[in-house]
Amino acid sequence: MRLARYHGLGNDYLVLEEGPALSPGLVRAVCDRHTGAGGDGILEPADAAGRDAGVRIWNPDGSVAEKSGNGLRIFARWLVDTGRVPDGPFTLWTGACAVGAEVGPERVVLEMGQASFDPADVPVHAAAPLVDAPLEVGAQVLRVTAVGLGNPHAVIFVDAPLDDVPWRSWGALLETDARFPRRTNVQVARVVGDGVIALRVWERGAGPTLASGSSACAVAAAAVRTGRLPFGTHLLQMPGGEVGVTVRRDYALVLRGAVERIGLVDLDAVWVAARVSRAAGGDPPAGPETGALGGGLSS
Repeated sequence: MRLARYHGLGNDYLVLEEGPALSPGLVRAVCDRHTGAGGDGILEPADAAGRDAGVRIWNPDGSVAEKSGNGLRIFARWLVDTGRVPDGPFTLWTGACAVGAEVGPERVVLEMGQASFDPADVPVHAAAPLVDAPLEVGAQVLRVTAVGLGNPHAVIFVDAPLDDVPWRSWGALLETDARFPRRTNVQVARVVGDGVIALRVWERGAGPTLASGSSACAVAAAAVRTGRLPFGTHLLQMPGGEVGVTVRRDYALVLRGAVERIGLVDLDAVWVAARVSRAAGGDPPAGPETGALGGGLSS
């Protein structure tokens, strides 16, 4: 089993180049940072549905993502590095949506689609859009903006320094809150300057992470929707680094950021065979929902 390792601002993914078809159990084994290769997920080439390339995005818990900004930027970089797509813009199919990509020498640009605040698009159980709406989370009431980008997000803006608030606890509670039927990614954010937002990310299916492209897009869209920032291009700062996000007037989003190739990972055939056998003995489904993507959970 051969995988290429890349990272986008410290968010590291493995791209499957050779090996058996993936399953939730095998993904969990490979992504384990102690007994496997380690990673924030695996990108598996998949049916392109008439686009230039297709990918299935696996989270480290064995669930499957509808969309991942960092994962898609990494997959786009890998496609260009390995000559699998021609020069110029191209389109990726995730199994749930299409994303436009263009790879330059220093950054990858993704057309991430439109942000939606319609509860059905997030999805979230609510009678009206949640925009700075009070939600009881554990013993606290937090003001949450729910954003749909093809995957669900719950954005919380705060005035205090981010690491002075219990953002990990909030993320763990909100990810599995029953009001979000497909669970949700959670971002805690603070406007720190003119067009600059700092954020912390709790990824659905992964927990705290150094960076997330779709999370950065959700925060930028929420900041504009709540009047904290104007339409335009903004800088999103995460522990792993910075990305640029443009929010157009129709809430279409463009994500720009660097991707770095780390190298190749070759897994021992005996190790792989043992994990494949173990997974075949009783793998749980890829996610709690039904459908072609095994539940559509995401980073």
